[in-house]
Amino acid sequence: MGPDAEARRDLLELLDDRHGQRATLITSQLPVEHWHDLIGDPTLADAILDRLVHNAYRITLKGESMRKRHARTLTPTTPAESQ
Repeated sequence: MGPDAEARRDLLELLDDRHGQRATLITSQLPVEHWHDLIGDPTLADAILDRLVHNAYRITLKGESMRKRHARTLTPTTPAESQ
């Protein structure tokens, strides 16, 4: 479920205010290719993504989640280990 109409307008206003003036850092587990669908409204999605992607540095991390990796070491795998 994506942002409602008010949240989309607020995000666009925030990005408009910062565009060309301040750095904006966005983190997401959702790939950028899916953001348009998540945002919903095609016109606002185009405007929002234009401001985010223009002059952006994108860092895509690969590999397994560190949380998943650490969870396996903390969670017992056999009943004997949990005693």
